[in-house]
Amino acid sequence: MSSNKDVPTYDDENESKFMRKAKESPFVPIGMAGCAAVVAFGLWRLKSRGDTKMSVHLIHMRVGAQGFIVGAMTLGVIYSMYKQYLAPTEPGKDSK
Repeated sequence: MSSNKDVPTYDDENESKFMRKAKESPFVPIGMAGCAAVVAFGLWRLKSRGDTKMSVHLIHMRVGAQGFIVGAMTLGVIYSMYKQYLAPTEPGKDSK
């Protein structure tokens, strides 16, 4: 019949996929939370935008959200490069 060799095993089967991915790359949830915070702040500021046109307000909100995500991605790349190349590793352990 079939064997269980084809089924991937995880440390904790009750752990969600999001939590596993967050442990692998912690800056992704930070970028998502930052984007949501910028959008929420922009919506809150929408009522008091004054004479600013709606399109200008939305462009500023989009640029802020994209800037936060690009910053989080950059920090994530720097962090992963540090872990892979500069962090001291134990002898006998191979890095991925």
